[in-house]
Amino acid sequence: MLTLLSFVVLILSIIVHEVAHGYAANSLGDPTARLAGRLTLNPLPHIDLMGSIVLPGLLIFTGSPILFGWAKPVPYNPYNLKNQRWGEALVAVAGSATNILLAVVFGLIVRFGPAAGFDASALSLAGSISFVNLFLGLFNLIPFPPLDGFTVLRTTLPWHLSSGFNRFEHQVRTAGTLSLILFLILFSYTFAGPFFNLVLWLFGLLTGNASL
Repeated sequence: MLTLLSFVVLILSIIVHEVAHGYAANSLGDPTARLAGRLTLNPLPHIDLMGSIVLPGLLIFTGSPILFGWAKPVPYNPYNLKNQRWGEALVAVAGSATNILLAVVFGLIVRFGPAAGFDASALSLAGSISFVNLFLGLFNLIPFPPLDGFTVLRTTLPWHLSSGFNRFEHQVRTAGTLSLILFLILFSYTFAGPFFNLVLWLFGLLTGNASL
């Protein structure tokens, strides 16, 4: 049941992440996501077979301590954005910012919920939402394409520096899902431990080290 709960929380969280990108782009002048019907929490337009079903399923099946996935990227046209200097970075960071905001809100529910009369099941749900969103929000800020952190870095650098990043991003995107899977494998053998410990530490700060 807890595994199923975590899976549902993951899917909804990655959908919220993508919808946040779409709303940010729309508010900055690009209606592409809205016209494509992607400004909705209905899972169907967002589900990616590999990122939303296969990978999370494999992680659950193998007993992985973490659950991770992604949805179909929300389309947007950076040339439609009103702010050509910072618009693309704002769209990119909107997803992680939304995840982190949800992590804070539900983490504080875990922290102060017992005094407000929340029962154990409600606190467990809030804890799952907080942890998954904290993990997603921070992970997506890693500066590797196609993660949001790379887009923020690429679009805020001076042109003479960002051109090389543009070429690298194009090469990675050309490789498709394979490049992200290879990155996840490399990440799991190098930085996953310290990163996971950071997420746990921040989660403890939010929840007051509550035991769930």
